[in-house]
Amino acid sequence: MRVLYCHKVKDTRRQDCLASVDFEINPHIRLYGLRLLKKPDGAFYIYAPQANGSRRLATFSPELSARLTALAVESYEAANER
Repeated sequence: MRVLYCHKVKDTRRQDCLASVDFEINPHIRLYGLRLLKKPDGAFYIYAPQANGSRRLATFSPELSARLTALAVESYEAANER
């Protein structure tokens, strides 16, 4: 599992959205446009895009969500150290 691309976004609708992240889960599955959010309490979360306004295109187990979030935060912080 790895981050393919992570770029900072300025989402005027979501003040807590930090970045858009693309992942390669394995050689057969890639996920694009996941959002890295930072909540007021400082916790980070990763969310899949939505279809039709409010329906998630994908959801993740707590373990996978934690791993994706950790990879996204690491990539985001590395990109913004420059």
